[in-house]
Amino acid sequence: MSAPDRDLLMAYVDGQLDAGARAALEADPVAMAEIAALQRQSDAIRTLYAPAGAEPVPVRLDPHRLAAHQARRTRAALGRAAMFVAVLGLGIAAGWWLRPASHAPELYDRLIANAVSAHTVYVAENRHAVEVAGDDSAHLSSWLSNRLATTLAMPDLSADGFTFLGGRLLPAPEIAGGRAAQLMYEDGSGARLTLYITPSSGIDGPSYEAVDFGLDTALYWADDTFTCTLVGPQPVDRLEALLTTIAAQLSPGSPGSPYRAL
Repeated sequence: MSAPDRDLLMAYVDGQLDAGARAALEADPVAMAEIAALQRQSDAIRTLYAPAGAEPVPVRLDPHRLAAHQARRTRAALGRAAMFVAVLGLGIAAGWWLRPASHAPELYDRLIANAVSAHTVYVAENRHAVEVAGDDSAHLSSWLSNRLATTLAMPDLSADGFTFLGGRLLPAPEIAGGRAAQLMYEDGSGARLTLYITPSSGIDGPSYEAVDFGLDTALYWADDTFTCTLVGPQPVDRLEALLTTIAAQLSPGSPGSPYRAL
């Protein structure tokens, strides 16, 4: 007779066999001898470790505590990944601004770099992506108009598939007044774009500029009232169409012209 299968014997001891399997083993005296030995071994182990088993589980081994610790580690890892992406974007913007050139960066170059940096930081946010939500656009328009000392409408891109999330005030120490506005939009897929706006007084430069930053493209536009830098991952022709819509709402009647790619 072949030796009984040990896994089958252990399943018998653990009470995991159905009635038929149990009856088959109980008819085999060799198997039952093995089972008796296993049960004695199991009883001895329970007797040996019973005092330890009666002690409370140490706090450090509490399953809820371990789960919370693992969740914190996961959130920390995601935070580090988000920070890496943000730093990468900031590095690209800074690298473009500090690129070798025969002359110092123009003021409008710095505004484009500021727009890309602010875009990289805030599009990654969820609860704090904007300072004032888009459903309070009247207040946002009044507040930003007051801070930028000009009348600033909140461009509506809903016909183009974008929801207005809101905006915030940003420092812009390079320009008179020292303030800029950032407005944020999101399409149905969750892709976001930002619009960085400053008064144009004292800022010389081209009326249109397009800069490819790899993952994102920045389009710069200026007229006698505003400078705008639209930043997003959308194709450049898509951004051009959106900026045309934005310009028409910010400065009705402003003439259009082709963008100059850097």
